[in-house]
Amino acid sequence: MYESDQSGFDAGAPEESNNRTFLIAAAILGGIVLCSIAALAGYALLILPRQQQAAAADVAATQNAHLINQALTATSQAFLVQPTATLSPTPVLAQPTATITPLASPTSDPATATVAAALTQAAIAQLTPVATTTALPGTGFADEYGAPGLVVMALALLIVVVLARRLRAVPIR
Repeated sequence: MYESDQSGFDAGAPEESNNRTFLIAAAILGGIVLCSIAALAGYALLILPRQQQAAAADVAATQNAHLINQALTATSQAFLVQPTATLSPTPVLAQPTATITPLASPTSDPATATVAAALTQAAIAQLTPVATTTALPGTGFADEYGAPGLVVMALALLIVVVLARRLRAVPIR
């Protein structure tokens, strides 16, 4: 209004020439992005191949165990069948003799018989399907709408509202 008006309404606040706060925030966010990229690369290059190798080893071990069970089962079944004498087409020094094993005792060592029986039962158990649950029941209000999470969020928002009102009401000293 007057030429000597020094109220300062026309002049705005002086702007900073360098916005240090923005640069610090941008550097922090960039560092977080770079750290997350490094963590993902480390996971993809170090941890993931180990997990895949372990899974392949588990599959191979399962297949080997299955083959061993089949071989043990076939061996125990072969003991139960009475062998017949076979003639060899070429003459040998020792002549084959027919060995008859009694059906009641396929092996002479009782510990070996026990192990063979256990392995046969394990092979039969693997072939038996086991009933398992595939899905959880879809009942209940809390599971469908997330009621516990809603209650926690409502309490958190109430705390924010109470704190904001208190901070506004406190006079600046």
